[in-house]
Amino acid sequence: MSAQLYIGLMSGTSMDGVDAVLVDFSGEQPRVIATHEEPIPEHLHSNLHRLADPKTGDINLLGECDRACGELFATAVNNLLSHADIDASSVTAIGSHGQTVRHMPNLPYPFSLQIGDASTIAVQTNIDTIADFRRKDIALGGQGAPLVPAFHRAIFNSEKDRVILNIGGIANITWLGKSGETTGFDTGPGNTLLDLWYSQHHDGHYDANGAWGATGAVNQALLDRMLAHPYFVMPAPKSTGRELFNISWLNQHLSHFPAIAAQDVQATLAELTAISITSEIKKLSHNADVFVCGGGLFNTDLIAKLQARLPNSNISSTADLGIDAQWVEAIAFAWLAYCFKNGITSNLPAVTGANKAAILGCLHPAK
Repeated sequence: MSAQLYIGLMSGTSMDGVDAVLVDFSGEQPRVIATHEEPIPEHLHSNLHRLADPKTGDINLLGECDRACGELFATAVNNLLSHADIDASSVTAIGSHGQTVRHMPNLPYPFSLQIGDASTIAVQTNIDTIADFRRKDIALGGQGAPLVPAFHRAIFNSEKDRVILNIGGIANITWLGKSGETTGFDTGPGNTLLDLWYSQHHDGHYDANGAWGATGAVNQALLDRMLAHPYFVMPAPKSTGRELFNISWLNQHLSHFPAIAAQDVQATLAELTAISITSEIKKLSHNADVFVCGGGLFNTDLIAKLQARLPNSNISSTADLGIDAQWVEAIAFAWLAYCFKNGITSNLPAVTGANKAAILGCLHPAK
């Protein structure tokens, strides 16, 4: 059978780079051909953080970042193909998640805004590009997120109960019940608060292995105060982002604890992520295996906290299921592009709250 090549692009809430992956969908399971991580230039990284601040409403900045991200994503694709020595004409389509700068699913007119001009990507790569995957789901009454549980069900389903846990900037879980039931939602902060706090006290954007946070002690009063936020007890469907869990939110809580040491804040934020994840998993199962993907897998302190709170579950990487943890979400957007091209519905109404399943995405032709 001839190859069916698609490219997936993912730039998540953590804004730590653009993941690009070339995938062949001609077999029963997707086969990764090549991967590439494109760094985000520092000036664009700074502008994206400004743009993601809920207080920012600069339309010029939005437009400039949209084009700049489009060019960056196109560069990621071209570098991926160059490293793989594969011509663009061999690729059917690109699926681009885009960079989320605002996710507001609970407004009277809900919306989710991802930038990274898909027409620029198509023109500069000469490959059809499919983007704006969230809009159709929102138009159908859904939250537009999370979208990856549909991919998780298609790839990771089994005769055993499983939890797929993605720890990016925001953490989300997918429940894959052995009898076929599927649910999924954002549990709350993953790495985003940890990264923001770390970058205020160190050079660099993240706490490697959670080493700094591991030197601190959890402040129970601060933890209880943060966990009192209504999001943590909201029923699904639910999704969130930097619009809620940001540095202003953290500083508001810290104003009540002026003497707390910085490393203790980091330890408490790791505990917040661990508790908000495991409390939701326990509602579904106390012993299902948990397979982790996303950058949080590499925070050994956080993984240890998760395992301590789920003693009867085996916590491991999605690599044990055949897909490298770093690339799961990028592969998911290659799969969403594959679904678009083949007329396959790719949202799960039980997850997002949409009133029906739909083919997601908008086509931006290369020609």
